[in-house]
Amino acid sequence: MAYKRKTWREKLADDKSLPRVFKIQPRQQKRWGKGTMAIPAPREVDALIRKIRKGRTATVNDLRIAVAKKHRATIGCPITTGIFSWIAAHAAAEDEAAGKKRITPWWRVLKEGGKLNPKFPGGIAEQARRLRAEGHTIEKERLVA
Repeated sequence: MAYKRKTWREKLADDKSLPRVFKIQPRQQKRWGKGTMAIPAPREVDALIRKIRKGRTATVNDLRIAVAKKHRATIGCPITTGIFSWIAAHAAAEDEAAGKKRITPWWRVLKEGGKLNPKFPGGIAEQARRLRAEGHTIEKERLVA
């Protein structure tokens, strides 16, 4: 039997019993600090990205802060927040290819320091093109403030 690969839209809809908040264990505290960590659901990250208005941008760390605040946790998980922003971007590209006009504005999500994300649909060139279309200046694969 052949394995049927999930679409990006299906991956976005698969909450995997998330969101979840847990206490940061002693062995993890050196890396993450003390307190609690919120692991968002993929659709939560997508919803946060949808709130980024035209002409604005946010970093994955900004999304993490919003996740932590929403769940009253010390931090938002950096790994899953990054992965779920990537999934949201590709799900939006699927939607756009299917003819949908209102898609998640994934190009407004930057890496730390304003860097563009080569893993987003179309790579850095496509993210730069979309950001420039909204009036942003891009130099050396980075948003110029």
